[in-house]
Amino acid sequence: MKDKIRNFCIIAHIDHGKSTLADRMLELTDTVEKRKMQNQILDGMDIERERGITIKLQPVKMSYKGYDLNLIDTPGHVDFSYEVSRSLAAVEGAILLVDSTQGIQAQTLANLYLAIEQDLKIIPAINKIDLPAADIEKTKNEIINLLGCDESEIISASGKTGAGVEEILDRVVDTVESPRGNEDKPARALIFDSNYDEYRGVVAFVRVVDGSIKKGEKIKLMATGAESDAIDVGFFKPKYVSSGELKTGDIGYIVTGFKGVAECKVGDTISLQKSVQNNEVVALKGYSDVKPMVFAGVYPQEGNDYAALREAIGKLKLNDSALSYEPEQSNALGFGFRCGFLGILHLEIFQERLRREHNIELIVTLPSVAYKIHKSNGEEEVIRTPQKLPERTNIESIEEPWVKLDIIVPKEFIGAVMNLTQEKRGIYKTTEYIDDSRAVVHYDIPMAAILTDYYDKLKSVSSGYASINYEYLGFKDADVVKMDILVAEEKVEALATIVYDDEAFLRGKEVVRILKESLPRQMFAVKLQAAVGSKVVAAERLSAMKKDVTAKLYGGDVSRKRKLLEKQKKGKKKMAEMGRGKVDIPADTFVKLLKK
Repeated sequence: MKDKIRNFCIIAHIDHGKSTLADRMLELTDTVEKRKMQNQILDGMDIERERGITIKLQPVKMSYKGYDLNLIDTPGHVDFSYEVSRSLAAVEGAILLVDSTQGIQAQTLANLYLAIEQDLKIIPAINKIDLPAADIEKTKNEIINLLGCDESEIISASGKTGAGVEEILDRVVDTVESPRGNEDKPARALIFDSNYDEYRGVVAFVRVVDGSIKKGEKIKLMATGAESDAIDVGFFKPKYVSSGELKTGDIGYIVTGFKGVAECKVGDTISLQKSVQNNEVVALKGYSDVKPMVFAGVYPQEGNDYAALREAIGKLKLNDSALSYEPEQSNALGFGFRCGFLGILHLEIFQERLRREHNIELIVTLPSVAYKIHKSNGEEEVIRTPQKLPERTNIESIEEPWVKLDIIVPKEFIGAVMNLTQEKRGIYKTTEYIDDSRAVVHYDIPMAAILTDYYDKLKSVSSGYASINYEYLGFKDADVVKMDILVAEEKVEALATIVYDDEAFLRGKEVVRILKESLPRQMFAVKLQAAVGSKVVAAERLSAMKKDVTAKLYGGDVSRKRKLLEKQKKGKKKMAEMGRGKVDIPADTFVKLLKK
């Protein structure tokens, strides 16, 4: 019965203890045997445990006092906010978790606003009350100012000790609505995530909105038109547990058997084949398309790994809806893909998953944003790679994406944060005070300015206390140029970037310096240059390896020594001419440039 079902998720800023609180809930409800229990049990990937962050949303079903509680654990980092929005669309309630030692952070606000947009019941809770640095009263006041709730509504808890966890579950049962939906209507289930199983094909994670779906029934996806059998249906505990049927309000999985990753898209509606044929169902609203903000070229180190890379990216795309990719060819790097990400962390996680889960070593080009080009002939084009930037004579104007940036920071660091953000071309908007000690500073800023080192510098100037959230704003005019990098007088496509015209010298100088430090020395001198058009804006020289050709000489006329050195000099000159453009750039050089 759907009256006995409660669907909810936990939302919070990164590192506020969502996964640890979820662990205590699983223990309290005996969902996982004590001997199988481990920290961050819902974080299925090794990389999640190593970094201490949640990357993928993860559902789990718990039984508590006669109720079925479906929990979805969500990520907290801004790069994975799309995962949070999909989770919120599948539930009726959200636990707003705030760390008592850190207070409300930027992503706390962002996730809360997403939950309010979905009209969810918000249950405020303070976590980590057992820590010596916990400031419970201050955190409560912040939540009261934010939500306008009574102090009695805020639950004090500890994911580590288990304090307050039972009270949270009781509050979920008492205040979160039972699922809406009609049990007598034809089946409709929303796909909020999916996974690829090597043996069973695509597994869709669904929230059943109307009707029911049974094992063995013919199913049809309404957007793609793909048809299959429901090979198996069941719940997450947190592993797959077959149940034979999913009813109205349930959150569970359907093994579709699809082998093509494109057939089962997140946001699609699963219904029964006969209901679709009889025009008895209307597709659910689904999700708005996510806009990737950061683009990078991804190539296999070994050319014969291209097919494996294509298959691996396809599988990652299945359970990472924010990822976009299209084939790309480079003269220097061969066949690869131009991939779109929500941010730099998203890109790093993507690289790491390909390396660990699919054993593919990559070359990743410098990340950039998408630029809108207005050509002199009136045409408009969006480019995602520097190589596609037309000649300056053909360009009327260029626009770049901007974001609305919210920075939560203690009062004493506001000046330093504002200086840093304005150096990065940020435009100041307003400052709002959360309480006597902390404020939210609002800026509009180019997306490109916060791509690489902004977050690290922000943490540095704020002694680690600042947190950020951003959302896409739109395109604005930009004075940017394409900067080429030449190694041995040959352009290296993978190192080309789009930079601000007034920063080209500094950026070029930095790139050639890193190349000089990280490239292996050749048998001939190598010129390293950064150029804008035909103008070289920065240059370095990688000196040649030198063999002592005079070591075998013993005495005799000095002219013999001079003759050998002259011969060596001519040989190096000839090698430089023959070897021009044949300097191999190691993969770790790209990594150093990525993190510069």
